[in-house]
Amino acid sequence: MILTKNEESNIRRCLGSVAWSDDIVVYDSESTDRTTEISRGLGARVVTRKFDNWSAHQNWAVGNIDFKHPWVLYIDADEQCDDELRQEVTQRAVASAQESAFRVRRKDYFMGRWLRRSQLYPTWIVRVFRPDRIRYERLVNPVAVVDGGTGELQGHLLHHPFSHGVSHWFDRHNRYSSFEAEDLLEEIQSSVDWSGLICRDASRRRKAMKHLAYRLPGRPGLMFLYLYVARLGFLDGAPGYYYSRMRAAYELMIDVKVRELRWRQSSSESVDGPIRQVVEG
Repeated sequence: MILTKNEESNIRRCLGSVAWSDDIVVYDSESTDRTTEISRGLGARVVTRKFDNWSAHQNWAVGNIDFKHPWVLYIDADEQCDDELRQEVTQRAVASAQESAFRVRRKDYFMGRWLRRSQLYPTWIVRVFRPDRIRYERLVNPVAVVDGGTGELQGHLLHHPFSHGVSHWFDRHNRYSSFEAEDLLEEIQSSVDWSGLICRDASRRRKAMKHLAYRLPGRPGLMFLYLYVARLGFLDGAPGYYYSRMRAAYELMIDVKVRELRWRQSSSESVDGPIRQVVEG
């Protein structure tokens, strides 16, 4: 299953990396370019749905698309499946497997260079699963909740997040930060999942760490220092420096939007209070 929205520049490369599959579903969010035309021409079937938010979009897919096989490999159009991952998927994602899902790692590229250190590698993400045993939470950067055991595959997805240019990355992350701010406003009002910080489940551990990190003051600056210094992002050269700065800017957008949401809430309460008292009086 490949998620797309105006990906005519990426879809051929992505489809080529999964051409070994006899059931390729392009799950498209109403593209206005040639994405669906190219996909059908290369043998994929296309399912279209208007995008609302990430978890709802992905939950609809696993609940409504009629996949040919009991296992699904999910990738984005700006990603590719490498040969090692292909071999593992065909060997381990079979009907008799004990697991309900598999986590994989991803290599992110910027300016032609793998961001080995500044992109938090290795980050494990659930991308191979039985569709009837998975659901997603959060509006953006969704967390996979798996019913059953989860294994790990050693192959990689090759990710090109800047394939549409840096401007596109900023536009997309401006939208993402709005979703993140909404999720964050709810999460910071709940307690930290302390046991999740040491849990063996990578998805739960990542969620708990992210929840705790959102409570730290000065997060944008800390993010830059963590990626560029603590994670040795400076060894990634100029791409590592710029990427670390961009990630810090993204965190700043989230913080500002959370503060704005809080201000709007408090302003609404301060205005509604006297009005309510007058009406009730």
